[in-house]
Amino acid sequence: MFYKAIRIFVRGLIFLLNGHFDVVGKENLPDKPYILVAPHRTWWEPIFFALVIAPRDATFMAKKELFKNPILRFILLHAHAFAVDRKHPGPSAIKIPVKALKKQGRVLIMFPSGTRYSEELKGGASLIAKLSKAPLVPFVYQGPLTFGGLLKHQKITVGIGPEIDFDFKAKLDEKQTKQVNDDMEKAWDQIDQEINPDFDYVPPKKKH
Repeated sequence: MFYKAIRIFVRGLIFLLNGHFDVVGKENLPDKPYILVAPHRTWWEPIFFALVIAPRDATFMAKKELFKNPILRFILLHAHAFAVDRKHPGPSAIKIPVKALKKQGRVLIMFPSGTRYSEELKGGASLIAKLSKAPLVPFVYQGPLTFGGLLKHQKITVGIGPEIDFDFKAKLDEKQTKQVNDDMEKAWDQIDQEINPDFDYVPPKKKH
C-alpha cells in the first residue's frame, strides 16, 4: 500500500518538476517478473523506470550507507529496496532479488555497471537471471543529466528493448556472461539510436 501511495505521489511530483515524459517500446514489457537492466546515467532514473513498469512493483539494490538514516531507511524498505555492501556484497545480494522475482513477482531494477562512475559490466545480472529464470529486459534513459536540467523541463525519454537472448539451460561460465554483457550493450546502443542518435552520454568524473 505504501509503495503504491508513494508511486502516485512521485508521479505527481515528476509532472510538476518536469512535465510529461515519453516512453518508447512499451510493447516490449513482459507480462511476468523480469530483470530491468540499464546503463546507470543519473540517480533519479530508477524513479522513472519504476513509473514506466507500473502497475508492477519494483525492487532494487541500494548501498548500505543509505540505510543509516532512519527516515531514508523507512522509505527505502517500503519502496522494496534492499541494502548491499558494495565492497563485500555477500550471498544476500543474489538471494534477495531472486526471491523477489520468483516468489513476490516483482521487477528487479538493476544497473550491471554498479555505479554511474563505472563502464565495466559485472556478472550479477546473468547470475540472477540464471537462478530466477527471469528474462533480462534492456532499458535506456535519455534526458537531462543534471538536476537543473530536470527542473528546466528538458525532454526525457525512457526506451525499452526486446528481451536479451539468454540460454537458461547452458552452463553460466565466463563465455556466456561476456556474451550477455555484449548483448546488453548492443541493445542499449540500439535503443539510444532509435530514440535520439545524437544523444551523447559522458560519464561524470567520480568525486573524491
